[in-house]
Amino acid sequence: HVQLVESGGGLVQPGGSLRLSCAASGRTSSIDAMAWFRQVPGKEREGVAAMWANGANIYYADSVKGRFTISKDNAKNTLYLQMNSLKPEDTAMYYCAAGLICDVRGMLYWGQGTQVTVS
Repeated sequence: HVQLVESGGGLVQPGGSLRLSCAASGRTSSIDAMAWFRQVPGKEREGVAAMWANGANIYYADSVKGRFTISKDNAKNTLYLQMNSLKPEDTAMYYCAAGLICDVRGMLYWGQGTQVTVS
């Protein structure tokens, strides 16, 4: 089993930046992919960024390309999401996920979420 704990959310003005962190613990060696998703009440969960555990490929939603950067620190078992040039439409609950493939269907473990509000 893998536990994921997000942090770093908050209130920021448009154009500002935030860095989200996701600390992983447990059987992290079983993880092949990690990702960030976001969800607004009443809407479907949206994939934001994803990467393979070996760093082979990185994927971004079109809406965040050029503004968000996903990265990880293997020594700390931590996944990051650097968010720059934030817009009000980026407001959402952000979730860290880990699993077997870079797709929501392959995610086995989820964090509790961290709220990002751009206003």
